[in-house]
Amino acid sequence: MMAMAKTSGTPARRTSARATAKTTARTAQQPAPQTSGTARRARAVVCAAAIIVVLALVSAFGWPGWAVRTPPAPVEVPSAVASATPTIAAQPLPSDASELVKILPEHVSNYVRGAVESSDEWQSAAPVEAYAVTYGNGDQAKDVRVLMGQWADAEEAETQYEKLAKALDGEQLAAGNIKVSGQNTGSYVVVGGKGGDGTATALWRNDTVVFRVTGPQASVEAVYKLFPV
Repeated sequence: MMAMAKTSGTPARRTSARATAKTTARTAQQPAPQTSGTARRARAVVCAAAIIVVLALVSAFGWPGWAVRTPPAPVEVPSAVASATPTIAAQPLPSDASELVKILPEHVSNYVRGAVESSDEWQSAAPVEAYAVTYGNGDQAKDVRVLMGQWADAEEAETQYEKLAKALDGEQLAAGNIKVSGQNTGSYVVVGGKGGDGTATALWRNDTVVFRVTGPQASVEAVYKLFPV
């Protein structure tokens, strides 16, 4: 940044001539103007302005961080957010939908909710209720299947989560804890498909509910990262 000095010009000297009404014109004698002091002051102002400009230039390029500012590092945004507008309509929930079913969002990024159906896939683990639903964006090759179940308490849900996690066979892509309002409410793990077939499974537990998302790896990662539950 360069400091700009604004200088005001010295008002021009004006010589006034006074004419007399007498028949004989005469020129009034006035004392010589004091020009030497004014000139010295003008030179001093110009010199001061020049010094300010030079100091500003030196500071701008010589003083670390004075004029050159490092732009803030970009914040990484999930790629799924870039195309978050759904292109197809979500399927409505059943009229008798339970409170668990009602937590399913209409869309996650541009993946919209399909028909929700009851599921008995985890029946041996005795969930209170369990459902399956497909999320897609119009391209069936990119659909993901979401299976969710709720248990009577967090301990039973944790038992089912651990059982399902041990059964996953593939390269682990991500894992960690789930926190709500600073409290640890569960865990998650993401595993790639066997033999690098391009599929993946995301499994997580949030309190008494267990979710499992399966499908193409890119779709699974987009959905599980933004799934609000």
